[in-house]
Amino acid sequence: MKKAGKLIKKQKDVIQMKKINRRDFLSSGATLVAGASVFPFYSLAGDKTNASGVKKRVAMVGTGNRGARTWGVPVVKDFSNYVEFVGLCDINHKRTEVAKKMMGIEVKSYVSQDFGVMIEETKPDVVIVTTTDSFHEKYIVRALELGCDVISEKPVATEAEQCQRIIDAENRTGKKVFVGFNVRYMNSSVEMKKILMSGELGKIISIDYQENLNTSHGADYFRRWHGKTKYSGSLLVHKASHQFDLINWLIDAEPVDVQANGKVAFYGSNNDYRARNCRTCSFTKKCKFYWDINTSEFDVNMYVNCEDADGYYRDGCVWDNEIDSFDTSSVLVNYSNGTQMSYSLNAFLPFEGQFICFSGEHGRLEVRLNDQQSWEVPGQAEFRLSSDMKTSRYWTIDASTGGHGGADGRIRERMFLAETADPLGQVAGSRAGVLSSLIGIAARKSIETGQKVKIADLIQFPNVWKG
Repeated sequence: MKKAGKLIKKQKDVIQMKKINRRDFLSSGATLVAGASVFPFYSLAGDKTNASGVKKRVAMVGTGNRGARTWGVPVVKDFSNYVEFVGLCDINHKRTEVAKKMMGIEVKSYVSQDFGVMIEETKPDVVIVTTTDSFHEKYIVRALELGCDVISEKPVATEAEQCQRIIDAENRTGKKVFVGFNVRYMNSSVEMKKILMSGELGKIISIDYQENLNTSHGADYFRRWHGKTKYSGSLLVHKASHQFDLINWLIDAEPVDVQANGKVAFYGSNNDYRARNCRTCSFTKKCKFYWDINTSEFDVNMYVNCEDADGYYRDGCVWDNEIDSFDTSSVLVNYSNGTQMSYSLNAFLPFEGQFICFSGEHGRLEVRLNDQQSWEVPGQAEFRLSSDMKTSRYWTIDASTGGHGGADGRIRERMFLAETADPLGQVAGSRAGVLSSLIGIAARKSIETGQKVKIADLIQFPNVWKG
């Protein structure tokens, strides 16, 4: 098997890979405009020499951690020959100034209500959307309508109605939406994709996906706005959209219906004391989730020094009674190709990792992603491939260094320096973004109603989807 980039492996067996066979979209009957969905953003990528000298003009809305650190600083550092930031926008005017200083750029900054003004004045080719999740759709649609292509962080939407508006706007304007599904670019994900494409397992009958977050990573979601469904759509939309997209992509199929259970079993009101935030808490000595934000220079500059402008406290209390995002959940998904998946998420465990099993008609693949796989410290993925009862092959893969196991850097390269070839179909357009969001939205609705939810009942799929 060929290596992917600097992928490190310990496997002697060679698996012959077949050519990608992109299936028709079965669940809705919608048809693709040739090439549009596979390479929606190739037009944004420049050649490595940039012989024309013309840079892509980029504006960004949402200048917090993800915006400044993932799409701001490294893009300026590594792609300044191809990309030029022309404007920054945020609900908090102080945060845009912090981001500009971090990025080392001098551009005009705008507050959120002047987003349209920013587009008209700076005339960007591309708008990067990294705001609070519930506002992604608002800026995506407006940017499309004003003639810009869009790079959006996941999830693209937190409600079905938002998904519909994105689809309609993209079809209406002819502009494109790219979704930052960086998990597709992890070493372990690439390995899984190649194995499934090889056909060695045959038809995938079922998938078991366990995701465990520890009380460092998991708890941090509940300190922030992510713990409130009105902002994040719940962790089934914000966090699990990564995992749902991964499965959609790996098996090249679309979700048909969803049934789920979930509750806030650990955080939120499941405690007898709480405060507004850690700095104002009277229980710091007894609360094991106390976090001193003042020890982080970045968080002080980006949040503490800016909180008087919008009232957002980055060190919110994990016991806040308003927390309603499920910290424990289980989801069943049926797919258009007959595959069924069970997914579980627990966000309060003493360890972190993922366990993914693919059961096929000719064998089984088990993948264990160990602690730190999703953080800056490289983690290790353990693979076991069994084709019969007597023989199993074992090997491990190390993650690359950098954000999200090196995936953040790879997705930026794909965005701005991509060659035409995308043999694994890693580039994700609006359809991938919408379908991953809809699984989480459907799961949330199923939990609320106790009923199975059909994806086709949530939105009206167009006959032709230009995304």
